[in-house]
Amino acid sequence: MKFGFWAFKLSGIIILVFLAQMFISGFTNWFVLDGQSWIQPWRFVSSVFLHGGLAHIAFNLFALVLFGSILERLIGSRRFLIVFFVTGVLANLVSVNFYSSSLGASGAIFGVIGALIIVRPMLTVWAFGMPMPIFIAGIFWVGADVLGTIGFFTGNPIDNTGNIAHLSGILFGFIFGGMWRGVRAEFGKHKEMKIKDDRVDLDEQAIRAWEEKYLGK
Repeated sequence: MKFGFWAFKLSGIIILVFLAQMFISGFTNWFVLDGQSWIQPWRFVSSVFLHGGLAHIAFNLFALVLFGSILERLIGSRRFLIVFFVTGVLANLVSVNFYSSSLGASGAIFGVIGALIIVRPMLTVWAFGMPMPIFIAGIFWVGADVLGTIGFFTGNPIDNTGNIAHLSGILFGFIFGGMWRGVRAEFGKHKEMKIKDDRVDLDEQAIRAWEEKYLGK
């Protein structure tokens, strides 16, 4: 399967930013999403590229390269970039009202997943130890984030996962997917844009690790 270009390029930027976080003192504080975001609006974008550790960045890169590349091939690079950045920023606009600080590409990645669920709902992925249509996996992922959000509001958070950002991202992704669902047929006419069948093979250990990290499974 030939992966798209921009999903990899965004991943490269994320890696470079993470290296800057590691070696430049105060770098994260300059760009993280926090109470200063309203007067420093670039943080709504810059925080998407920041990460809190090696596990955090590894799981996000895995999801971005996998789901982002598939979506990019289906709807085109320009639309993919719109989904990534707009859902990432909108998820931050929502989350800044609930969290003292936030960082990571999870909101944007869930936006990509949401769009992909609408554009190709029967795309088969390996999740929760079995193959299933991505829309079924999406139901479980959303359910886990709903439980995490309930825990947040009741004062019993499962962990420090930004569940509200996830839910916001995937909901905005659904909107973009609905807008561009018909684009799939247009790109499907071109051989280089086709995905054979409706199946994507995933590394089961990698997807389980991602679920445990972000969905508390």
